[in-house]
Amino acid sequence: MKRLTLTISSLTLALGLCSPAVLAERLAVLADKVHTQAGPVIERGVVVIHQGKIEQVGRQSDIRLPAGTRTLQAAEVTPGLIDARTVVGLAGYLNQPHDQDQLETSTAMQPQLRAFDAYNSRERLVDWLRSLGVTTLHTGHGPGALISGQTMLIKTQGNNVDAGMLKPLSMIVAQLGPGAFGAENRSPGTRAKQMAMLRQQLMKASEYRDKQGDGDKAPARDLELEALAEVLAGRTPLLITAYREQDIHSALRLAEEFSIPVVLDGAAEAYLAIDAIKAAGVPVILHPTMARQFGELENASFTSAQQLHAAGIPFALQSGYERYVPKTRVVLWEAAMAAAYGLPPEVALGSITIEAAKILGLDDRIGSLEPGKDADLVLYNGDPFEYSSRVTTVIINGEVVSDTAH
Repeated sequence: MKRLTLTISSLTLALGLCSPAVLAERLAVLADKVHTQAGPVIERGVVVIHQGKIEQVGRQSDIRLPAGTRTLQAAEVTPGLIDARTVVGLAGYLNQPHDQDQLETSTAMQPQLRAFDAYNSRERLVDWLRSLGVTTLHTGHGPGALISGQTMLIKTQGNNVDAGMLKPLSMIVAQLGPGAFGAENRSPGTRAKQMAMLRQQLMKASEYRDKQGDGDKAPARDLELEALAEVLAGRTPLLITAYREQDIHSALRLAEEFSIPVVLDGAAEAYLAIDAIKAAGVPVILHPTMARQFGELENASFTSAQQLHAAGIPFALQSGYERYVPKTRVVLWEAAMAAAYGLPPEVALGSITIEAAKILGLDDRIGSLEPGKDADLVLYNGDPFEYSSRVTTVIINGEVVSDTAH
């Protein structure tokens, strides 16, 4: 009976947290430091939340809270963290075939595979990352094929894919280099074959797009070519995983040849191609700072983030894809390590908040603490990058979704 009572109480609390009455109430987060990512850090700051949006941000001494305002306390507050490249929700923590939907290997190119058809909102890794301050995921199909599928943008909130959806199609995932060579005796087996196959398919998609207005002569629908036509139209970036310098240059040539939007993923040897990346105006979703340095990442550097920042190249950090349990890294820790290796701390924080939001095209909604933006906040009991600090409370759309403060 005691267990039943506790279960009912917990259910009542959970329902209450997301009820219209709770969402309508005004909530104020008071902190010693507020990292807005829209300006300087605010000492003794406050963030006021109303109806799921940020209403006010400023110094506690300058903002008068209406009577009845609920308050939360923290040592420091940041915007909700954004994982700019992950496979969480498709790759499960059990690491068994039944929960590994991030890669389909029957053929080399499958741009039509939708991330949200495979995403599991109840996957434990989603809950785990949310408890560590990650409020938004750019997740989808992983590396391992020439074109493995699509990515999407979703908040780590809700029990089904529709509940937290921000954008069902964000990018289309490609990979250059040995990581996407086909199995033995299958294409593509070399870098030259990879590029030839990509160019051929993009040209085919261009012809398909041009014939769509031919009335009765228009070709039958082709989901693969439709997806690539979105890339050619500039509406969907091609996210190209390229670790080696030569593969980075190949990705940049492809972007120039077809005038398509490209985002570099991984880019372990980006420091060798700084000038070319900057000239191309291509943003980078950099490999995790602590990525294991072997194989194509054998020349990865702990200081790559600092070098990209110094060159003025837009970049974000990611958790990436791990082949072993628990299947994901945590971007907060990766950013902390980048700060330890020369990246200014506020810039490191920006790489997992506002700069990630800009690259993903969502900076009008998330990534910084500004009036009118979604009320996604992370509360800490100390410096976010201090090893002994911990996340105490996570707020998404004005709702407290994780609270270990008490």
